Amino acid sequence: MASWYGHPYHGRAAASGEVYDMETLTAAHPTLPFNTRVRVINLDNRKSVEVRIIDRGPFMEGRIIDLSHAAARAIGMLQPGTVPVRVEVVEMAKVDAADRFAVQVGAFRDRGAAERVQAAMHERYGVARLVMRDGDPVIWRVWVGSEATEQEARALTERLRQRGQPDAFLVWPGS
Repeated sequence: MASWYGHPYHGRAAASGEVYDMETLTAAHPTLPFNTRVRVINLDNRKSVEVRIIDRGPFMEGRIIDLSHAAARAIGMLQPGTVPVRVEVVEMAKVDAADRFAVQVGAFRDRGAAERVQAAMHERYGVARLVMRDGDPVIWRVWVGSEATEQEARALTERLRQRGQPDAFLVWPGS
């Protein structure tokens, strides 16, 4: 199932750091590397659209992709809000083979706050690091784990959510 999102996210930074513009052909996916291009086919009417992954989500059970307003309009899904889809990778973004999955547990403008969370996560889970996203403002992300497979990272994500990190989500280190 696919859904779409617009306001209040329009104009805000997406997980990739890019500013989300709901009138561009972009999307959110839980795990595909940022800048991966995918074709989304509405299985109800066979319309398709090609989008670029710039954000993380959707966070609703049973949904695989959140489309921008423009992409949703292109495949005729504005009114129903959700539709069954098939997602096909058109071009996978380049990711270093040594990269591993991690779980983001927070994003902070204040480096000190990020360092405190990182230290607590390191003590509990071993691998926890700060990842700086350049921009204005600079954002400090806290990533936990260094998992070889998506399945292992999903299991870590669930453990973190159950242990007080409800907004934890899976990321590629290349994200």
